[in-house]
Amino acid sequence: MNQQTENNKKLKAFFNTEYNALTSYVKVRIRESIDQNAEDIIQDVALKLFSGANGYSPINNVASFVYRSLKNKIIDLRRKKKYSNYTIDEIHHKNLKEVVEENLDDILYSKKLEEQLKQSILNLKQVYRDVIIAIDLQGYTYKELSESTGISKGTLMSRRHRALGILLKNLKNNKIKN
Repeated sequence: MNQQTENNKKLKAFFNTEYNALTSYVKVRIRESIDQNAEDIIQDVALKLFSGANGYSPINNVASFVYRSLKNKIIDLRRKKKYSNYTIDEIHHKNLKEVVEENLDDILYSKKLEEQLKQSILNLKQVYRDVIIAIDLQGYTYKELSESTGISKGTLMSRRHRALGILLKNLKNNKIKN
């Protein structure tokens, strides 16, 4: 059996059995240091480990290998410049209208909607709010944002997708109530 298959099997078995423990490990270490989702960190590390499994020598102690990789990822994230915090003044009318037209096409745009959208964006978790503002309102590409933050493009796309879903749900709920 070749080394790639053996390393992949070991990594897959470890992630399948220890995922909850890995999540707890990461949550404890990032709680006070960075605003980051533990599962996103684990997925980034897992992707890198699985994609590079054929380049590693035989992995004898999988637990140590994975935990060391997670620790290094957390340290890297602490070193990277975090997103800045945004205020309501930085969310511009023109850009909000474009976001609504592109992503929430079944909702009619109005001044009231703009205010609800601003408030909904500000109420998002910071990681979701920041990616929406950077990609949709400031015009960054996923690649540019990934390079400046150290967060993978896939994670950024996933966060944006989740954020848009939350915004749509909030806006539809507000529309029904009003």
